[in-house]
Amino acid sequence: MTTPTPPGPPSDRTRVRRYHWLAKYDRDTINDIIDAGIVSQIGYVFHGSPFVTPTCHWRIDDCVYWHGSAASRMMKTLDQGVPVCFTVTHLDGVVFSRAAFNHNILYRSVMAFGTAELLDDNDKKVALAAFTDRLAPGLWAYARPPSEREWRAVKVFRLKLDEVSAKVASGLPEEDEADYATDLWAGHVPLTLTQGAPVPDAKLKAGIDAPDFVTAFRYAGLR
Repeated sequence: MTTPTPPGPPSDRTRVRRYHWLAKYDRDTINDIIDAGIVSQIGYVFHGSPFVTPTCHWRIDDCVYWHGSAASRMMKTLDQGVPVCFTVTHLDGVVFSRAAFNHNILYRSVMAFGTAELLDDNDKKVALAAFTDRLAPGLWAYARPPSEREWRAVKVFRLKLDEVSAKVASGLPEEDEADYATDLWAGHVPLTLTQGAPVPDAKLKAGIDAPDFVTAFRYAGLR
């Protein structure tokens, strides 16, 4: 049986050059990294200066979405059709090496390029409902619906994942043979997120139990 050739970069600017052996171009790996997180960064140029704005994201099929205040600098700038760079990174560990220049970190990251598209009102409502239920299935129907004023105050953009690549560092770096012969310790310390028990609002009325989507909540980034 012939082993399938791994997919290559979709464009030259998505090609991983530094530590290229860590590159991943398959959609399953890319989707898993995006879906494992909630916080991402959006890079863009505003009045000739670079800005990177942290935001919350979610993915539907081959597009990644984010939302923000309609009055924000980022949303006003993206509405002009400027190019963007979308990134997500997860820190998985710290590597300690025998050689000072071989210390490293273990991580998973995604970078995507393109021009974001502003959603119309109907698509915005569908996308925000999907985002809310992605956090906790059933949350959208449980909470008070947004008012018309709240709807007008938010914008949603989506970016087609056409130019996207991932980079995954999951193992220890190779060292020089002379360093292996030393008595210096080497290895890594794994890092993971932890999740605590639900904490009720101090102003919650007595006798209100946490709904199932709260008690069953599990953050997708937990490993």
